[in-house]
Amino acid sequence: MFIKERTMSEQTTITTFYEKDHDRLDELFETYQRLKRSDFAKAKDAFKEFKISLQRHIVWEEELLFPIWEEKTGMVEDGPTPMMRHEHSQIKQLLDAIHQKLESQNPETDQEEQSLLNVLSSHNRKEERALYPAIDNVTSAEERATIFSNMNTIPEDRYNTCCGQD
Repeated sequence: MFIKERTMSEQTTITTFYEKDHDRLDELFETYQRLKRSDFAKAKDAFKEFKISLQRHIVWEEELLFPIWEEKTGMVEDGPTPMMRHEHSQIKQLLDAIHQKLESQNPETDQEEQSLLNVLSSHNRKEERALYPAIDNVTSAEERATIFSNMNTIPEDRYNTCCGQD
């Protein structure tokens, strides 16, 4: 399981947890970028972990965070989540474009990487500065604990598609 059992004092907010996950994802992608022309095998492994982890992050948001936000606020069609879902779709397309090149042993992914970073930087900023704090504000500690617990119940095959497994 990805999320280890913790006391509520260690993991009290959506914002804290998801910001840390963004940082971890950024590090994986930076490793890929740094190694892709010097150690392709290690770079490809870093990208695979990044892709699967980012897909898991998106599933967590779309299946756990967005529904509770929409339920609590009534903002379904006119709130931030439709735009977040649209951006998730763009992110997945760019991940797949990089993945396809890597599958054919092609490290020339600079253009796709830049497009991905452009979408991710704006997307993550909106989540970290607005959406996550707003979700923290409309949920109780118990509801957040349920979200963290439910993150462990999502089957791996919902997000673990990469490198010959799709």
